[in-house]
Amino acid sequence: MTGPLSCRKSLFSLPEDLHYLNCAYMGPLPRVVEEAGIEGMRRKRVPSTIAAADFFEQSDEARRLFARLIGAPEPGRVAIIPAVSYGMATAARNTSARRGQNVVVVSEQFPSNVYAWHRLAAERGLELRTVTPPDSPRRGEDWNAALLAAIDGDTALVALPNVHWTDGTRFDLEEVGRRARAAGAAFVIDASQSVGALPFDITRVGADALVTAAYKWLLGPYSIALAWFGPRYDGGIPLEETWIGRRGSEDFRALVNYRDEYQPGAVRYDVGERSNFILMPMLVAALRLILEWRPERIQQYCAELMAAALEEARELGFVIEDPAWRGHHLFGLRAPAGIDLAALNDTLREHGVSASLRGSALRVSPNVYNDEADVAALVRALRQVAAASSA
Repeated sequence: MTGPLSCRKSLFSLPEDLHYLNCAYMGPLPRVVEEAGIEGMRRKRVPSTIAAADFFEQSDEARRLFARLIGAPEPGRVAIIPAVSYGMATAARNTSARRGQNVVVVSEQFPSNVYAWHRLAAERGLELRTVTPPDSPRRGEDWNAALLAAIDGDTALVALPNVHWTDGTRFDLEEVGRRARAAGAAFVIDASQSVGALPFDITRVGADALVTAAYKWLLGPYSIALAWFGPRYDGGIPLEETWIGRRGSEDFRALVNYRDEYQPGAVRYDVGERSNFILMPMLVAALRLILEWRPERIQQYCAELMAAALEEARELGFVIEDPAWRGHHLFGLRAPAGIDLAALNDTLREHGVSASLRGSALRVSPNVYNDEADVAALVRALRQVAAASSA
């Protein structure tokens, strides 16, 4: 499919009076994804209809689809996991580091991409370097510069989001990847707030691992996630010793012939019961939909939809990151002095707008189901709270 995207609201079940600008919180299920899950539940009514091949084929299809989405040439490097924290714990378990080295993160990362590094630092005697955003009119650009400066010859690992979950600040992953490789450091990315809505190419970025939840921008179900592991993590130790992660597990009769060898690639890192007959069909349906729409077209749609509203927000005194350092699908509105964020939140609810207060920003995250009515409701709420603050 080519050309710009039109609004896809008709493919969702969102109420007409809800202006849902909150995909960064949780993506609503497209109807086709919901139906895939319902059909999966129906199959469990008669378990004899579930064959041995069903434990493998849909999982492998999800790997192929996700590999296409992130530009990965080897689907076998994709692992199916239950959550981002699981993928980060896997990377932490298999990252080499020596006492006195450091781990670099940015401030206020989502906890799933922090706690694993806290433990790694404590267990290995590492310094945890947290790079905070400068108080600067060029916040995104200067934050990126400070991040690069924090990576040195003693850096063992850099763990970043693609875009920051609180305000959408985008990090230059290609430049970070180059700096990490020069230092010999592992580079791990949490792409939960970007992959699915923002174009991504794992080969250009040069990361060692990428992890993403499925329930946000992939528009999939909760409790399933995907991870890509590069050669640095070949031969690692998984968090679980699953039967399905062992070589030859396709032959159910031979499962009593225990084998130490794992399946090739990142399959060893799969969660137990990865072949969930409800969640897996939903994930596959969601990935097909995202690949049909294409992230670059989703970015274009969001940019055009929000352009006038962001200009008015600036006129009302809200501060928004330069487009060069944010995505069009997720951005923060930092309120001018005098506007109470709690009052702003109440006003948004009065207008039927769903967005999120995260840190010091109002986080707005549109997607292809949003239309001009949703944007107009947001602008009305901003006008109202700005007028009240100046009264």
